[in-house]
Amino acid sequence: MSSLSSQRKPFQPNNKAYVCTFIFASLIGTYLDLAFVGRGYYSFPARPFPAVFSINILFTIILLPMFSFFIIYLFRRLRKGLQLLVSISISVLIAIGEHFAELLGLFIHANTWNHSYSIIGYFLFIWVIWLFYRWVCDQG
Repeated sequence: MSSLSSQRKPFQPNNKAYVCTFIFASLIGTYLDLAFVGRGYYSFPARPFPAVFSINILFTIILLPMFSFFIIYLFRRLRKGLQLLVSISISVLIAIGEHFAELLGLFIHANTWNHSYSIIGYFLFIWVIWLFYRWVCDQG
């Protein structure tokens, strides 16, 4: 019979770190979208409240926090080398997903946009979110 101390503890998320990271991810996404839409790099023709918002607020308020949860959940279980490989893979998949979003009319890039910008941007976003989460966890 094994002792309680030797049994594996169930996953216990750091709720404060998750919530802070979700808010941080949402703010970063909102400001980046506002900047890129404002400069004409891309637009969101199908978005909620188009008379009020020039960006898709559902993306920044709902999808980015969900994406951040997925990244944190996944990265907590991976070694650093696998984290790097996964972040590159996810960034490429998102760039491909942007192309399909354009085909559906949800998203339009300017002719000057290069999809490698999306790959690099999401790669950096993933790592900023992960490092922010770890920083909040270290703060206690």
